[in-house]
Amino acid sequence: MEITGGEQQVRLEPWGEGDLWLLRRLNSPEMTEHLGGPESEEKVAARHRRYLALGDGQMYRVVSTEGGETVGSVGFWEREWREGVVWETGWGVLPEFQGRGLAVAAARAVIVAAREAGEHRFLHAFPKVENAPSNSVCRRAGFTLLGPVDLEYPKGHPIKSNDWRADLHESP
Repeated sequence: MEITGGEQQVRLEPWGEGDLWLLRRLNSPEMTEHLGGPESEEKVAARHRRYLALGDGQMYRVVSTEGGETVGSVGFWEREWREGVVWETGWGVLPEFQGRGLAVAAARAVIVAAREAGEHRFLHAFPKVENAPSNSVCRRAGFTLLGPVDLEYPKGHPIKSNDWRADLHESP
C-alpha cells in the first residue's frame, strides 16, 4: 500500500520476524521521550512477539518508496474507548528520516489500512498534549481533535493526551 504525505510516499509492509532491529532503534531515549523512556531488552523482545501475534489489528514497517529504506513503524490495534471498541494507532519515524512528511504519510496509510480492516468505525491517536510533532502529524493526516484526556502510559503513569479521531466511514 503506497500513500503520499506531502512530497513523500511510503509503503506499509506487515511486521515480520526480522523487524526486531527496528524496535530496538525506536527504543532510544529521544524516540521514547513522550512514552515513558526506553524499555528493557526483555520488554522490547516481548513487544516484538506481540506485534507478530497481533490478532486484532496490524503492525507495519514503514518503507520510503523514494529510497526503499525502512524509516519507521506504524500500526493499529483494538482498544476499549468511550464509544466502545475502537482502533488505536501509533507510529515512530527514525530520527534521520524525521521532518520529511513520512510520519504524515504513514498515518494516512494506517487510516486506509484500518478502514480496509472494516471492524470499527473510529481510529484514535493519543499523543501527549506537549508532543507537538505527533499532534501536528495527527492534524496533517486528517484526524479530528476531540480534546485532552487523562490516560496512563506506561501503565501506572498518568499522562495528559490529546484524543485525535479519524472516522473510517468518511471518504478520505
